[in-house]
Amino acid sequence: MAKLRGIFPVLQTPLDASGGIDDQALARQVVFAVACGAHGVVYPVLGSEFQYLTDGERRCLVELVVRQAAKRTPVVVGVAATTGVGAAEYAAHARAAGADAVVALPPYIAGANREELFAYYAGVAEAAQCPVMIQHSFAGLDSALLSRLLTEIEHVRYVKEEMAPSAHHISGVVQGAGEECWGVFGGALGRWMISEMRRGAVGFMPAAEVTDVYVQIWDAFQEGDERTARAIFNRLLPEINLAGMLGMQVCKEVLVRRGVIATARMRQPGCVALDAEDHRELDRILDDLEPLFRV
Repeated sequence: MAKLRGIFPVLQTPLDASGGIDDQALARQVVFAVACGAHGVVYPVLGSEFQYLTDGERRCLVELVVRQAAKRTPVVVGVAATTGVGAAEYAAHARAAGADAVVALPPYIAGANREELFAYYAGVAEAAQCPVMIQHSFAGLDSALLSRLLTEIEHVRYVKEEMAPSAHHISGVVQGAGEECWGVFGGALGRWMISEMRRGAVGFMPAAEVTDVYVQIWDAFQEGDERTARAIFNRLLPEINLAGMLGMQVCKEVLVRRGVIATARMRQPGCVALDAEDHRELDRILDDLEPLFRV
């Protein structure tokens, strides 16, 4: 398969008014992402509230996303689990469902040592039999270990780098892993994407609500027009900051306003409820962004 590059939005898990999963809204997100020019989609990972889904929901929703994508765009399936056994099971399911690649955090409840991390990703790779991306969002993985995983485990090919300072980590991985690394993606809502592209990032996995804006930043930079890329990014940054402060419910609220999903309800307990001033701030932010919307 072609190497993964570009904007791969993380799909949010939409809920209906009663708090149940809204399958149709998730399918609409796939259509929306494709219409926005996404180079692929990702589901389910942290931005999808994957750790608050049941095993049955995860499997059914992965199958829905792959089916809806219908090979029009690559699907990267999140397979992280609390143990290597669980991650390998999710990876095997992703393979059977038709995933183009998989992405996995390290075990996310109890920290693993270096050899346990190696075994965890080796098990994921063996089960997936497709390109594997390491998501580096928590402590425990350094550039030396990342390079070892990339060079010694078949199918481990990508890194999603989100540990601050992420741009510095991207430079370290790019320099250390050589040709065995097919690319480093940025995350964290794309808040450092200009610097990360300059350091060699081959793509980004932001939330899905303004995929078309991220695509325009990517396209401008790839065409050598960094000035335009920065100008668009600077218009997007207030929305990134608001989501960073208040949570993924901001991203869901934008998807509601764009007619993609029906509610901004979260599965994650304890989320901050957007108040009138939050909505007013979002109104002003979207006034600046709407001229860039393509869908």
